[in-house]
Amino acid sequence: MVSEYLEPEVSVIIVNWNTRDLLSDCIQSIYRETSISHEVIVIDNFSSDGSVEMLRDKFSDIRIIENNENRGFARANNQGIEIARGKHILLLNPDTIILENAIDRMVLWLSDKPDVGCVGCQVWETDRDIQRTCFADPGPINLAIVTFGLMRLADRFPVLGRPWYLEWDRCSERDVDVVSGMFMLVSRLVIERVGLLDEKFFVYAEEADWCRRIRKAGWRCVFAPEARILHLDGGSKSTAQIKPRMHVQMQKSHLIYVRKHYGWTGYLLVKTFLIVSATLRLGVFGPLQLIRPDETTWARVRLSRATLRYLLMGREPTP
Repeated sequence: MVSEYLEPEVSVIIVNWNTRDLLSDCIQSIYRETSISHEVIVIDNFSSDGSVEMLRDKFSDIRIIENNENRGFARANNQGIEIARGKHILLLNPDTIILENAIDRMVLWLSDKPDVGCVGCQVWETDRDIQRTCFADPGPINLAIVTFGLMRLADRFPVLGRPWYLEWDRCSERDVDVVSGMFMLVSRLVIERVGLLDEKFFVYAEEADWCRRIRKAGWRCVFAPEARILHLDGGSKSTAQIKPRMHVQMQKSHLIYVRKHYGWTGYLLVKTFLIVSATLRLGVFGPLQLIRPDETTWARVRLSRATLRYLLMGREPTP
């Protein structure tokens, strides 16, 4: 850590919501694997699992912001950025483990690249599997490819793999449109130039918007396999595990994004894609659930219904 009177090399900002044990392991890995001067700031979004009490008991030198409501990912990170003192800002998920001095390595890497505004590192799901982090700009065409599941045809038509860069193994350095928010290192100079995260995004797409603004200001966004972390909750979730509220929030954030950057034409196109996709899925999986009941099929029905209720009637799922 660093004295409160000194400027640390990096401020590590973690937004937490009910991940007490994961959060504890994450912070311990930061302490264990980070040699450069640093501070850790945790913004707790009204957890009910004793996260704040754990932090006060185990990590007395951490700076804590305790919210009285869930303010979302963008707004909570902004709270941390506003009080951070570091030359660099690292947005880090609480379900990650720092490996092999990853923060030290990435700060050193970024310090030597004045043309890079934002960088992400390699993320592992297991000791053998690298997660597909970083992705292309979520504009109307890329969202259409994802919404209609066309990436399944990427083996035959490689262009369909572009939204998630499916042809790339994440073992080489590459300029990307969007650095994933689970490990996102940015210099303070860049933030002073482009501003904070857009708080219209509650969760999802806020890092896409930030990276777009960083690139528009003249910096590169880069993936660099110079270091690696472990993502304990990584990998693809099964459909049955996805909650309708979060699924709808993703649709909402994508619509906010395309309205902001592609205007009303982009917004109406993407909304149409989402409505058509949800209608088709409901038409397929609704009868299938009646014929052959299955948890995954029922989950697809619930997600499709929730999407249509939001898109057609503006009704979001309640907690």
